[in-house]
Amino acid sequence: MNIEHLYRQVIMEHYKNPKNKGFVADNSYMTVHLNNPSCGDEMTVQLKVDNHKIIDILHQGTGCSICCSSASVMSETLKNKSLDEAISILHEFYELIKGYPFNPEILKGDAVVYQGVAQFPARVKCATLAWKAAEQGIIKIKEDELNG
Repeated sequence: MNIEHLYRQVIMEHYKNPKNKGFVADNSYMTVHLNNPSCGDEMTVQLKVDNHKIIDILHQGTGCSICCSSASVMSETLKNKSLDEAISILHEFYELIKGYPFNPEILKGDAVVYQGVAQFPARVKCATLAWKAAEQGIIKIKEDELNG
């Protein structure tokens, strides 16, 4: 079995059986909604942070298999990470998506299956939509903490 086939299997598994999918009506969650008008993907991410740690992360959206599976992988990758760890992971994911070298000590697990997306520039926004929503939420949480 070649690596690309394995990557496709992982992507399809997360697409068909997404982890952490859904919404909660809870004001203690930071909610960020983003869309990708070029292909119609829409994604909402909810983050619950306690003591600078992401204790819950949910996603809900519509889009292609890359967008929706990537949201599932993002939620598993960032859950139970500190805000600073999450920012480092996000940075490494963006490097991977652009086809640049990334640090495998920081970016682990299923996230590496999106390495091939760099070959399809139109798909980069699909793969990063949920990650960008999470990043915006983390930045807003950090700003809110600073501003008291």
